[in-house]
Amino acid sequence: MYEVEIKVPADLDATRERLREVGAERVAAKRQRDTYYDAPHREFAETDEALRIRRETPLAGGGGSSAGDDGGLSEGPPDPAATVTYKGPLLEEASKTRTEHETGVDDGEALAAVLSGLGFEPAATVEKRREFWSYDGFTVTLDAVTGLDEYVEIEREVEAEREVDAARDAAVEALDRLGLDADEQVRTSYLGLLLAGKSD
Repeated sequence: MYEVEIKVPADLDATRERLREVGAERVAAKRQRDTYYDAPHREFAETDEALRIRRETPLAGGGGSSAGDDGGLSEGPPDPAATVTYKGPLLEEASKTRTEHETGVDDGEALAAVLSGLGFEPAATVEKRREFWSYDGFTVTLDAVTGLDEYVEIEREVEAEREVDAARDAAVEALDRLGLDADEQVRTSYLGLLLAGKSD
């Protein structure tokens, strides 16, 4: 599986309005807390890989296209489930395309204990509020990341590497219709941006 993704800085209010204008469907909104891990056998920072546990809290009012300007979002009951994700190195310079493997787990704390027992240590945590929209076969995500600016991500998963170019080109066209410029894309992960800010 390949995740074809383009991320650009954006004003979320303006993008939200444009999504409504083009008939996109607002799917959900969540608060996410991502814990990234260092491996005992290699340096993920050097290999451009990532391993994380994601814990999510649904935001009330996050679904449906009739939500207000800011969604009227409030934190709902916590979701006890979590996901574990491995991301491979970036495959090209024109987008943030990577191999990705992800699965749900019933108990995030138990998984964290398993990783710790195997020598994986927590490296950093990224917290963000995300709104998910469906548009033209893509998931468009509006991200407000703690400690960073606002960003929009557009992504689609494809099965084969030969499908990557077409998916990327379609993502560029969709961004253009939303008034966003793919040439402004940021290929650094939120984790990388946060760590770079701390080192400045």
